[in-house]
Amino acid sequence: MEKRIVFPGEQVAERPLRLEGCFAEDGKTYAAVVSVAQEDRVIPLKGRYLPNYGDYVVGIIKDERFSGYSVELNSPYEGQLSNRDTREEFHTGDIVLVKIMAVDEVNNAIVVEPRRLSEGEILEVESVKVPRIIGRNGSMLAILRQHTGTEIIVGKNGRIYLKGGNTTLATLAVLKICREAHTNGLTDRITSFLQQESKS
Repeated sequence: MEKRIVFPGEQVAERPLRLEGCFAEDGKTYAAVVSVAQEDRVIPLKGRYLPNYGDYVVGIIKDERFSGYSVELNSPYEGQLSNRDTREEFHTGDIVLVKIMAVDEVNNAIVVEPRRLSEGEILEVESVKVPRIIGRNGSMLAILRQHTGTEIIVGKNGRIYLKGGNTTLATLAVLKICREAHTNGLTDRITSFLQQESKS
């Protein structure tokens, strides 16, 4: 089946499926954002991050409060980190990896398991590109780490933490993945790109 562009509200499957950038209604699946569809695969081309239970995201401490912290999630919605869920003290501007534990009816999130990320660089990409950056079973991420020697943490919210190794090459490769996310043969092209750039 050929790839096709689908628009919000357009049907992408005859049965209900859990696909990124889609919603199920009346036993069928529809696109919620502009996407590329091929059989049961849908790759969103645009979209803001919406907090989802279980996601690991890279956030920034926005406010310190008596009961905890508000965390900016690169989203229209915020995360709340309670003092009960951390022994560590954070300050406004600190970068943290957190897990979305719960999402309320207006999409604000309760976050837990904070881990401070320091002395690295942050790259922001569209969250809809994250699955391609990670790859199937983490394959693309493994290639990036292997060829750059960089510690790479990819948040589902489109924030990527880079530390050590060749962060410039890692950044260039991630941006190339984002530009070409909707194309076939991407893994091979990225591997070749990294091999060529490593030699130069």
